[in-house]
Amino acid sequence: MSRMCELTGKKAMSGNNVSHAKNRTKRKFLPNLNNVTLTSEALGKNFQLKVSASALRTINKVGGLDPFLRRSAGSNLSSNAMKIKKDIEKIDIGKASN
Repeated sequence: MSRMCELTGKKAMSGNNVSHAKNRTKRKFLPNLNNVTLTSEALGKNFQLKVSASALRTINKVGGLDPFLRRSAGSNLSSNAMKIKKDIEKIDIGKASN
Protein backbone atom coordinates (compact mmCIF):
# COMPACT_ATOMS: atom_id res chain seq x y z
CA MET A 1 0.00 0.00 0.00
CA SER A 2 1.13 3.51 -0.67
CA ARG A 3 1.27 6.31 1.86
CA MET A 4 -2.27 7.42 1.11
CA CYS A 5 -5.44 7.74 3.17
CA GLU A 6 -8.05 5.26 1.90
CA LEU A 7 -10.98 7.55 2.73
CA THR A 8 -9.84 11.07 1.85
CA GLY A 9 -7.11 10.47 -0.73
CA LYS A 10 -4.51 12.47 1.21
CA LYS A 11 -1.00 11.52 0.13
CA ALA A 12 2.60 12.64 0.48
CA MET A 13 3.43 16.14 -0.78
CA SER A 14 6.85 17.45 -1.72
CA GLY A 15 8.46 20.70 -0.68
CA ASN A 16 11.68 22.24 0.54
CA ASN A 17 13.61 22.44 3.78
CA VAL A 18 14.78 26.04 4.00
CA SER A 19 17.83 26.76 6.14
CA HIS A 20 18.65 30.05 7.86
CA ALA A 21 20.92 30.83 4.91
CA LYS A 22 17.97 30.15 2.54
CA ASN A 23 19.53 26.96 1.19
CA ARG A 24 16.79 24.70 -0.14
CA THR A 25 16.77 20.90 -0.10
CA LYS A 26 13.91 18.64 -1.15
CA ARG A 27 11.75 16.92 1.47
CA LYS A 28 8.43 15.12 1.76
CA PHE A 29 5.43 16.05 3.89
CA LEU A 30 3.83 12.74 4.89
CA PRO A 31 0.21 12.43 6.03
CA ASN A 32 -0.46 11.24 9.57
CA LEU A 33 -1.73 7.74 8.72
CA ASN A 34 -3.02 5.16 11.18
CA ASN A 35 -4.05 1.55 10.66
CA VAL A 36 -7.48 1.37 12.28
CA THR A 37 -10.39 -1.04 12.45
CA LEU A 38 -13.70 0.67 11.74
CA THR A 39 -17.13 -0.90 12.18
CA SER A 40 -19.93 -0.55 9.67
CA GLU A 41 -23.24 -0.60 11.53
CA ALA A 42 -25.26 -1.29 8.37
CA LEU A 43 -23.14 -4.28 7.34
CA GLY A 44 -22.29 -5.46 10.85
CA LYS A 45 -18.64 -5.98 9.90
CA ASN A 46 -15.25 -4.60 10.86
CA PHE A 47 -12.88 -3.21 8.23
CA GLN A 48 -9.16 -2.51 8.52
CA LEU A 49 -8.25 0.72 6.75
CA LYS A 50 -5.24 3.03 6.53
CA VAL A 51 -6.78 6.38 7.50
CA SER A 52 -5.41 9.86 8.24
CA ALA A 53 -5.92 11.36 11.68
CA SER A 54 -8.05 14.17 10.22
CA ALA A 55 -10.32 11.61 8.53
CA LEU A 56 -10.74 9.82 11.87
CA ARG A 57 -11.85 13.09 13.46
CA THR A 58 -14.34 13.63 10.64
CA ILE A 59 -15.70 10.08 10.96
CA ASN A 60 -16.18 10.72 14.66
CA LYS A 61 -17.93 14.03 13.97
CA VAL A 62 -20.45 12.73 11.40
CA GLY A 63 -21.35 9.69 13.49
CA GLY A 64 -19.45 6.70 12.11
CA LEU A 65 -18.12 5.03 9.01
CA ASP A 66 -21.49 4.61 7.26
CA PRO A 67 -22.52 8.31 7.25
CA PHE A 68 -18.98 9.30 6.27
CA LEU A 69 -18.98 6.99 3.24
CA ARG A 70 -22.47 8.11 2.19
CA ARG A 71 -21.24 11.74 2.08
CA SER A 72 -17.85 11.15 0.48
CA ALA A 73 -17.12 11.46 -3.23
CA GLY A 74 -16.09 8.28 -4.98
CA SER A 75 -13.04 9.90 -6.58
CA ASN A 76 -11.28 10.21 -3.20
CA LEU A 77 -11.92 6.66 -2.01
CA SER A 78 -9.67 3.65 -2.51
CA SER A 79 -11.03 0.57 -4.27
CA ASN A 80 -11.55 -1.15 -0.91
CA ALA A 81 -13.50 1.81 0.48
CA MET A 82 -15.59 2.05 -2.72
CA LYS A 83 -16.58 -1.60 -2.29
CA ILE A 84 -17.70 -0.92 1.29
CA LYS A 85 -19.64 2.17 0.15
CA LYS A 86 -21.48 0.21 -2.57
CA ASP A 87 -22.42 -2.54 -0.09
CA ILE A 88 -23.81 0.08 2.32
CA GLU A 89 -25.80 1.72 -0.50
CA LYS A 90 -27.29 -1.68 -1.48
CA ILE A 91 -28.54 -2.18 2.06
CA ASP A 92 -29.94 1.38 2.17
CA ILE A 93 -31.84 0.82 -1.09
CA GLY A 94 -33.22 -2.46 0.28
CA LYS A 95 -34.50 -0.72 3.43
CA ALA A 96 -36.04 2.12 1.40
CA SER A 97 -38.01 -0.24 -0.84
CA ASN A 98 -39.58 -2.07 2.14
